[in-house]
Amino acid sequence: MLDGFDDEPATVNGDMFQESNGPTDNYAAIAQVDIQRQEPESLRKWREEQKTRLEALDSASKAAEAEWREKAKKELEDWHVHQNEQMEKNKANNRASEEAFLAETDGDSPGSEWERVARLCDFNPKTNKQAKDVSRMRSVLISLKQTPLVR
Repeated sequence: MLDGFDDEPATVNGDMFQESNGPTDNYAAIAQVDIQRQEPESLRKWREEQKTRLEALDSASKAAEAEWREKAKKELEDWHVHQNEQMEKNKANNRASEEAFLAETDGDSPGSEWERVARLCDFNPKTNKQAKDVSRMRSVLISLKQTPLVR
């Protein structure tokens, strides 16, 4: 040939190689690919065991999730029942206290205003230490009771 390449096999580091990318026989090429693709028995066995292990874990987690959902649903229903009971009790208590308050305010007789004020205000200074200081208001109310304003 004119370009300097001969049909002789190529020499690399003293070894003779044919100019090809692999086996020249088609069946040999397929066999070689199969050998490369085929994984060792231990890896195949591990992969199958891992697959069964993961399937078992998935089924167990789905079962646990279903159990948790049922438990949460039951607890939520119980909470709603308890909440409705509490609301009914509060409504009954509020109605009773409102009726008592209205009955108390309907009894407007002249001269009983100070008794109503005395019931609503705490005139004992030693009862509650955490409350705000209301001694000034107490003294003003007492002085108004003793000397009422003239209209």
